[in-house]
Amino acid sequence: MRAVIQRVTSAEVTVGDYHQSIGLGYLILLGIHVDDEPSDYDYMLKKILSLRIFEDAEGKMNLSLSQVNGSILLISQFTLLGSVKGNNRPSFTQSAKPDKALDYYLRLFDDLSKTVPIVKKGLFGEDMKVSLTNQGPVTIIIDTKE
Repeated sequence: MRAVIQRVTSAEVTVGDYHQSIGLGYLILLGIHVDDEPSDYDYMLKKILSLRIFEDAEGKMNLSLSQVNGSILLISQFTLLGSVKGNNRPSFTQSAKPDKALDYYLRLFDDLSKTVPIVKKGLFGEDMKVSLTNQGPVTIIIDTKE
């Protein structure tokens, strides 16, 4: 499982008439690996909820999402598992099949929603338009296979 987490002051996703947006928080791009297991999921959930990348009064990254009353915009992105080793055209053989990926994606959305007051999501498998204002910029990559 791979997540790219961006600290944002705002982020939004649009698919046709569907539109979701957040203010301060995380934009999370999530890719599910073909070999992901429940232990990968548990690790990812714990890391997202305990991550401390917001600045405290002294300007140090020491505050969690809950400490700043932040929100999450969760976006599925199978291309995070793409590989261009030996090729110019990406191979997505390490990306999970849609049924497995959707299951983990919706489960993560549900579990994050139990702890974080505002969690919004994109539309799985759709051509989404995502925009954000990255604060810092701060971008963290979490990969359960590394």
